[in-house]
Order: sequence, then C-alpha cells, then structure tokens
Amino acid sequence: MDKQKKNMGAVAFLPLIVFLVCYVGCGITFTLLGADEPFGKFPRHVALLAGCAVALLLNRGIGVQDKLNIMTTSMGNSGVMMIVLIYLMAGGFQGAAAAMGGKDSVVNLCLHFIPVKLLVPGVFLMCCFISTSIGTSMGTIAAMAPIAINVAQGAHLNVAVVGAAVIGGSYFGDNLSMISDTTISAAEGCGSEMKDKFKMNFFIALPAAIVAIILYSIFGGVGSGAIEAGSYNIIEVLPYFIVLIAALMGVNVAVVLFVGILASGIIGLCVGSCGFFEWIQAIGSGMSDMFSISIVAILVSGIIGLVREYGGVEWLVGAISSKIKSRRGAEYGIGLMSGILSAAMVNNTIAIIVTCPIAKEIGEKYKIAPKRLASLVDIFACAFIALMPHDGGMLMITALADVSPLNVLKYSFYMFGLIIATCVTIQFGLMDKKN
Repeated sequence: MDKQKKNMGAVAFLPLIVFLVCYVGCGITFTLLGADEPFGKFPRHVALLAGCAVALLLNRGIGVQDKLNIMTTSMGNSGVMMIVLIYLMAGGFQGAAAAMGGKDSVVNLCLHFIPVKLLVPGVFLMCCFISTSIGTSMGTIAAMAPIAINVAQGAHLNVAVVGAAVIGGSYFGDNLSMISDTTISAAEGCGSEMKDKFKMNFFIALPAAIVAIILYSIFGGVGSGAIEAGSYNIIEVLPYFIVLIAALMGVNVAVVLFVGILASGIIGLCVGSCGFFEWIQAIGSGMSDMFSISIVAILVSGIIGLVREYGGVEWLVGAISSKIKSRRGAEYGIGLMSGILSAAMVNNTIAIIVTCPIAKEIGEKYKIAPKRLASLVDIFACAFIALMPHDGGMLMITALADVSPLNVLKYSFYMFGLIIATCVTIQFGLMDKKN
C-alpha cells in the first residue's frame, strides 16, 4: 500500500483539479456568456463532492472503506472542527453585532470623521477600520462602496481611485481581523496563535498602508461639498473593540467571540436597538451564513487527507524543495502557491484551507514558524485575489463606478505595497522568526 501510495505523485492532486475545473471552469464560462451569478451555476459544494468521488476512485490498492475512513478522519480532526467552530462563532457574532446596530454605527462613525478634502485617503483609512472591526472585505465594500463612489462623483473626483481605496482598505482588515474567515483559516490551519499571526501581519501591512495613504493623498485629488452620514451610537461599537482587545490579549478566540455575542445582546437590549428574539435570530442567521464555508473546509480537508495518503503532499513538498535551496525560497514558494490558488479559485479562504497543510510540511523542513506561515499564506491569498478583475469586490466597484478593472488596478497602491513589503521581509529575512 505504501509503495502504491507514494507512486501516485502528481496524480494524487486530480481530485482538486476536478474541483477547479468544475467550479472555476464553469464560473469563467458562464461569466463569458454573461450569466447572472456565474460561479453559482456549479456550486462549490457539488464541485468538491465530485472531487471526493474522484479521490475515492483513485489508488485501487486501497479498499473503499479504508479510503472513507481516511477521508472522514481527516474531515473530523480537531483542527478542522476548531476552524468550523470558530467560523460559526464568528458568524454568530457578526449577525448579533449587526442586529443591534453595531455595523451601521461603525460605518457612520467613520463617515463623520472623513474630511471631504481628503476623501480618498480618508476612505482608505475608514475601510481599514471597518473591515478590521467586522471581519469581512465584501461586507466592507458593500457598505462603503456606494457611499464613497457617490460622494466622489459629487465632488468630481476620480472614481477609480476611490474604488481602489475601498478595495485596499477592505482587504487590510480581511487580512488582520480576528473574526475574518481568512485569518481564522490561516492561523488554525498553520497551528499559530491568532494574536501572534496578527502581530506578524500588522508589521508588514502597516508600512504598505502608510505608503498607500501618502499616494492617495497625492493622487486622490481635493474634493468639495459635504459627506452625508447617518447617526451612530458609540456604545454599539463596543462589542467590536471588546473582541479585538481580548483577542490581542491572548484570550482563546472561541471564548472571545462568545463574549462578543453576549456583549452585543446585552448592549442591544439595554439601548433598545434589538429585542431578545431578534438577537437570537440574528445569531442563528449569522451562523447560517458560515455553513457554506464550514462545509467547504470539511470537504477540502477530507480530500487533502486522501491526497496525503496517496503521496501527493509528499510529492509536492519534494517538487517544491527540489527547486528551492533555502528558507527564503520556501517562503516565496508558499506565498505564490497560496496566491495562485486564491486567484484561480476566486476564493481566498478556500485557497488558504488547501495551502495550509502543504505549507506546514514545507515549514517543518525549513524551520519556518507557524505564525510566519499563517502570515504568508493569508497575505498572498488576499493580495492576489484583490487584484483579480473577476473578484467579487472588483466586480462590485467597477459596476457602481462604471469603470474598467484596469483603471482601478493602477491605483491599487495598498495591494501592490503589501506584496512588495512581504517580499522585502522574505528577501532580507526581516521576519525570520524560528518560534
């Protein structure tokens, strides 16, 4: 069995290739045909199920029951279940905080502090804060893009610059937030503490963000008029601060999210912004929103378990290792793998889930710390997808602003800066941490 397993080599990755062809291939095809929701035509769960079927058909030297045991054991290991638990808790917190007015208060609070003469750098900074608070790039883009672009048009500013600022700021938080699915997947998948991964990412993202603010100040133009912002209640923003501070203090992230859910309910009931059952239903709705990515994590983990059993991971690690001769090369390889998968799958979270087991194997060989692995995997996955013309955020911005993706991309200062800053740390070993 071992001999047959090791002899499969690259063929062991056929199940993942089938998944990509079904999901991404159909998505691109229907996009070209102009269909609505093209990537929903062949749901990723079904595409992954097709991958599972192919995985079970491979390697006739292993019985089907043995393959199922390997697959389900991989699906149900403690690391995967912890990821699923945190996904559900994060969804519950997002739903509860939004129901009591926290999300609207965060957005309106930020809008009150944007001076119209510094609209573009202000929009970038506010999107950074909002996305770090609510833990979703798409949620931030959906909340801020219509407002920012409308104001930019009224102030006669370049809407492509504003759109790029919205995307950059939104992915800043997606890459750092304690309740972002990408952060959760990267940290748990690579065996890192959330606070350690946050600190590693922050010192890479900060220089890129500073450069972006300077460039947006130079190229953004000077707006005129006024920004219309709704009302906000600073108390309703507290749950987000509680979650961020507690997580940075090293409190278990599941406990942190549970406290955040309770805080949202207590504050909502006290200020009268939501009732008890409205809060309960919002938690359930938020958790339901995470069911999809939870199932994806479980199915991908099952496939990866069989790929490893068939010798695929061992082959890939060997193939990458043969091309690289140093820790530096290993870090570049891990980053590129995550970024390319993210761009190909049009989903940075799935790319991270797939990359992490392989990154851990390479990391052990080259003594790369888990927090460094988590940081690299997350940064490249977020940066690459944010620069893709077919990413959901880009599609939303270009539709609202009526500009081409190329016009937005040339002003994506933060995303390019993040990639450059990360490559600098790799090239010069600035984050060469062994623990």
